[in-house]
Formats: sequence, C-alpha cells, structure tokens
Amino acid sequence: MSRFSARTDFARTPNPLALALERHRASGRPLRDLTESNPTRVGLPLPDAALLAPEDAFAYEPESLGLASARHALVADFAARGASVSEAHLLLTSSTSEAYGWLFKLLCEPGDNVLVPAPCYPLFEHLARLEGVQTRSYALPRAHGFGLDAGRVAESCDARTRAVLVVNPGNPTGHFLHEGELAALADVCARRRLALVCDEVFAPFAWASAPGRVATVAGRALPMLTFALGGLSKSAGQPGLKLAWTHVGGPAALRDEALARLDWVGDTYMPVGTPVQRALPALLAHAPRFQAAVLERVRGNRQRLLNARARDARWDVVPAEGGWSAVVRIPRAPGEEATCLALLDAGVRVQPGYFYDFGGGAFLVLSLLPQPEEFAAAVEVLARTLGP
Repeated sequence: MSRFSARTDFARTPNPLALALERHRASGRPLRDLTESNPTRVGLPLPDAALLAPEDAFAYEPESLGLASARHALVADFAARGASVSEAHLLLTSSTSEAYGWLFKLLCEPGDNVLVPAPCYPLFEHLARLEGVQTRSYALPRAHGFGLDAGRVAESCDARTRAVLVVNPGNPTGHFLHEGELAALADVCARRRLALVCDEVFAPFAWASAPGRVATVAGRALPMLTFALGGLSKSAGQPGLKLAWTHVGGPAALRDEALARLDWVGDTYMPVGTPVQRALPALLAHAPRFQAAVLERVRGNRQRLLNARARDARWDVVPAEGGWSAVVRIPRAPGEEATCLALLDAGVRVQPGYFYDFGGGAFLVLSLLPQPEEFAAAVEVLARTLGP
C-alpha cells in the first residue's frame, strides 16, 4: 500500500449545510445565492480579451521574480495608492495562495507557527498545513469592530511563532487597519522578531474615506520584515488570470536577504505565464473601472440590506469599512446553522459565522456582489425569515 502525507488528510465529510444544499439543487427549486463571490459571474465589467494576446505572448524570458515590465507597472499602481516602492522589491506569483506557500517556506521550519486572525476567511490553516506549518489564532474583538488588538496578538505568540498574518481590510469583517493599530503591532513584531504578512487584496474597496486608515504597508519604514500581498483576482476581478504580487519591505538587510531567498524559490517554480505578465499594464489600467462598478454594487446592496431591517428587529448589520461582504448578527437561538437551513429551505443561501471562526454570538455572512434585483429579492426572504 502506498503511504500518504498527513498534511493532505483533510476532513471530507459533508456538513449538514452542504448536504441540504445538495438536496435543494437536486430538487430543481430556484436558489438565490448570497454566497456568490465570483466577480466574473455577476455582471461586472470585464477587460478586453485581446489584452491576453500581445505580439510577444509566446516569447519566453524567464525572470525569477517576474518580468521587469510587469513589476514596473505595479510601481505605478502602488504610487496611485500613495506608496513609493521599487520594482526590485516586488515579486510575482500565480496567486496570493501560492505567495503564502512561498512565505511559509521562507520563514518557517516544519512545526513552527504563524498567527492568523479570527474571524477570517478559512484558508490560512490549509495553506500552512500543506507546508508543515501550524496556525495559532488571535482574536479580533467585536468590541473593537473586529479591529486588530496588538495585545491579543502578543498573547497568542509562543516560542515557535514566526509571523503575524493580517488581512486589510478583514474578510469578511471589512475592518481596515488603522495607524494606531499598525504602530502597536509593529512594536510587538519588532520585540518578538516576527514578520508581518499583510493581505491587501480587498484594499481597493474602501466604501468611504477615513482618517488614519492604512491603505498598504508597502513602502513604509517599519521595524520588521513585511510582505504586502495583492492580485488581479480582486483588484481587477480576474481570478482566472492567475497573477498576484508581493512587496517585500522592512529593514534593508532583512528585506534583501528575504528577496535573495525568494529569488531562488521563484527560479525553482517560475509559475506565472508570459501573456498575463505582458498584459499586466493594461489590466491594471482596467482595474479602476472594475473597482468603481464593485463599489457602486456593494454600497447599493449594503443599503438594501440596512433598509430591510425593521426598527425593532432582533438582527442587525455589523458596521464595516470595505470589502465585498456583509456580516449580520442574529439571535443565538435558533442559531447559525438552523437559520441557514431555514433560509435554504426558503430558497436563499447564506453562510454561517462559524465558517469564519466567529465567536461571541451568532452571525451570518452575505456576499454583496450579486446583481441588485437578485440581492433585493433574497434580502426580502432573509428579513422575513429572521423576523422582527
């Protein structure tokens, strides 16, 4: 018999919600999906397909950190967000998930751990485990609007902690990192010699301006090694094009050693296709049009959700600052799973808070990307099911 690594022995038993969804689909009944987060399926602007067929699409010029022309285009994109960076400090991967894998290889020995926020999108544990790395959670307190509490980060460290992962803004909580939070976190990282990995894929989607908000950690003078992650999946709404980027920053000696090691990793994998790298300047030029359409959509849908709540309702919408999701707080009884099953029976799909490791109450998570008419109809069912 062949043997398999324990790193890939993930649970595969369907949960009650998955089984109920399977039965609902088999019945042929209509379903309004408020979990839809694929930007290519909800009527948002697409780039011109001809962008992926440049004259030099078949030329192969291997560069371990990515083509210089693509990284140069990213320098201008960062500048538009107020960050001054060098293309020498940027590297390209096929996704931010792949970038996490490279960073775990760079920073951790097997058995080391990284700190991840809770609540958060359920991805980091799987990515870390595939690299032989463990995760430890630090709580984002609801009393802080699910914002970062550096004290909670410090409390979660142990002798084998190597990095802190931050999502800015949080997914699905929508809270942006603020200057005071970053300063306190930098102090923790510097004292404990931890790297900061900042996932900024939703950073272009702030719903309104606010003082003291951190748009990116790239290009900032911080006392610890920093990695700022972004990609076309969210910024241009093109998850299928498979291109992401990482900016490496921090003290010069640490930054340069990290880049030298990542250069070797990149030379080993060479993961990003030439056509999408050649097209990156044009795709970044398309991104503002896509982002404007997303912001119009999510602002409108969030307002529809707020309008659906009666004044004396026992549920409410958790305050947030950006992203594509809304978090709804519901009564503890009957609870998340029972509420999701009742909504599914009524033809609306939402996600329970426990998928994202929410604690301290009962929550639902909704995507704000569906088309307005679909969203409005689903929210009407949601409000009726949740009751006054």
